[in-house]
Amino acid sequence: MSIHNLQKREPGPPRLISWNITLRCPLKCAHCYVDAGNSEPEGILSTYEAKEVIDQIADVGSPILVLSGGEPLLREDICEIAAYGTEKGLRMVMGTSGYYLDKEMVRRLKMAGIKAVAISLDSTDPAIHDAFRGLDGAWERAVHAIDSCNAADIPVQINMTVTRPVLGDIESLINFGESKGVKDYHLFFPVQTGRGEEISLSTPEEYEGIIRDVLIRYQHSGLNIRPTCAPQFRRIADDLGIKNPQWGRGCLAGITYCRIYATGEVTPCPYLPVSAGNLKKTSFMDIWYRSDLFSKLRNLDNITGKCGRCTYKTVCGGCRARAYQSPASSPRWCDGLATPKHSTNEIFAEDPWCSYQPGR
Repeated sequence: MSIHNLQKREPGPPRLISWNITLRCPLKCAHCYVDAGNSEPEGILSTYEAKEVIDQIADVGSPILVLSGGEPLLREDICEIAAYGTEKGLRMVMGTSGYYLDKEMVRRLKMAGIKAVAISLDSTDPAIHDAFRGLDGAWERAVHAIDSCNAADIPVQINMTVTRPVLGDIESLINFGESKGVKDYHLFFPVQTGRGEEISLSTPEEYEGIIRDVLIRYQHSGLNIRPTCAPQFRRIADDLGIKNPQWGRGCLAGITYCRIYATGEVTPCPYLPVSAGNLKKTSFMDIWYRSDLFSKLRNLDNITGKCGRCTYKTVCGGCRARAYQSPASSPRWCDGLATPKHSTNEIFAEDPWCSYQPGR
């Protein structure tokens, strides 16, 4: 495929791309942003098309490419796709429930060049994890997957969805992970999209409190712990004088990060279902550097409300997905994506989940 070189590359290439390679999944997670289940969407990328996408990404840079889902291991060609990305110089990693990640699959993934695996684990209590994930035995398989990756020397990251702001729950899980040699943890704070539209959340003040507690508790631990989908953690960390060069900006959407949907649509993040273009019609380079949506996201002057006035907007930026999905907005998600119209004002509104008042 022919892609014209750009005279100017502003900003730089993406550092991280998440790819919903499939929407099939055996689990029925309460918070699933793509409402994954038993079927694929019409027009899902074929093996050939997936390799073309990798070619396009490699023309732009060499980001970390996260093969996600649904459950990525349900794609029969997943190792072929991973190996192709490795061959093209991308850092191939995977996000999975661990449900199908046994020793044989770990061996195949390692041969395909998978450099790390993020495994979802929400509690040390199997009953709590299985109830949230909607399938008995999910906890046991996730733990077995961690052990299998450890045995093959594939680094593991634990992804915990924080359904209630209780420090003890987080400490318990991290202690468990440490016992298995895990050093990396992403603490996901739910965004009400997809199947998670009706999920109940605690107040922003309670979540801000737990973020503060976690940052203080683990600042000297030697672990890499990042609150995710909670960009205000950067403000809280700065106020506490806590630094971590691995964190980056709070909200990365459309700036150093994007999501590829199963059908080839490119969105700023998985929780912001607004398409900047489809890779079947437009090159990744054109979408990344030239789409109106991404260009607007990179101009912080477009952010409005208290986020626009906030002195922390360069390190935080507010959650653009929560702004878009705020109660003032009409519902957008129905197992599909919206296309930005002339106005995308809601995306640039203030983050309704942040309790901070600038200037106070």
